[in-house]
Amino acid sequence: MDYVHTSVLAQEALEYLNPMGPNPLMIDCTLGEGGHSFAFLSTYPQLRVIGLDRDPVIIGKAKHRLSIFGDRFEAVNTWFDDYLANYEGEAPAIILFDLGISVFHYEESKRGFSFNKSEDLDMRLDTSSSISVAELINTYPEKEIADIIYNYGEERYSRRIAAAICNARKTQAIIRSDELADLIRRSVPSSYRYGRIHPATRSFQALRIAVNGELDRIVPAVERAIDLLRTDGRVGVISFHSLEDRPVKYLFRRKADGCICPPEAPRCTCNGKPAIKIITKKPVVPTEQECKENPPSRSAKFRVAQKLETSDE
Repeated sequence: MDYVHTSVLAQEALEYLNPMGPNPLMIDCTLGEGGHSFAFLSTYPQLRVIGLDRDPVIIGKAKHRLSIFGDRFEAVNTWFDDYLANYEGEAPAIILFDLGISVFHYEESKRGFSFNKSEDLDMRLDTSSSISVAELINTYPEKEIADIIYNYGEERYSRRIAAAICNARKTQAIIRSDELADLIRRSVPSSYRYGRIHPATRSFQALRIAVNGELDRIVPAVERAIDLLRTDGRVGVISFHSLEDRPVKYLFRRKADGCICPPEAPRCTCNGKPAIKIITKKPVVPTEQECKENPPSRSAKFRVAQKLETSDE
């Protein structure tokens, strides 16, 4: 079986998330094709891994890849925030989030993630839930589409693009990925069409985030991960754009500070204790060599925190 995705910052993840203690447990919250889990299971012979992914197709590839590790690996088809919210098992030594979308989805899923292909506009990781991108762009009001593209894609021409979508759908529903990409390209100024990135890049990102509820899952899941870790356990988060990285950075700061007093309070009166120690004062980024060998890694940032002992443990 072929695997098209190369895991980002794999060596750095192995170094920063070195599991300590006997028979440690890791939860890989974004299993994908299983690249990170394969690296950890191969490097640490006593480690056990629970791998989570919402996409049943890609999780099938990961299970095949990791079957050589026997009962040291368990796959669960679920959203990571739902799983962690209801988790009652042993305290993990490691919890890893790789928030990027797998190359598999662009190259093999046939769900319209790529603006370079002619595929049905779906972009759902779980095709049994929510609505597809095609349903969104053909039914949502213009202002709502514009807000999604601006807020989740930071696209400066979001209003133009939304107007073009709503005008085009009056004649015919927009159902193919290349059709939407071409519509976006034609709706933006000519100077913007030939920039560093394809003019549809940010819009496609925004629509994908919207139909999968990606950003809403991050903070609750990472906060719950910190609660679940055993003392001295570590949580690592790999993000690929500021909308993913920023909330993790602020959450880590808040948990490391421990104070829950309102910002306007003249002094701390809550007697809060730090829940974590931030291990990566600045995010770890890929080397030049990794960026050359694996271009999708270029924008990656890796943040790691270690759980401190708390009074309720």
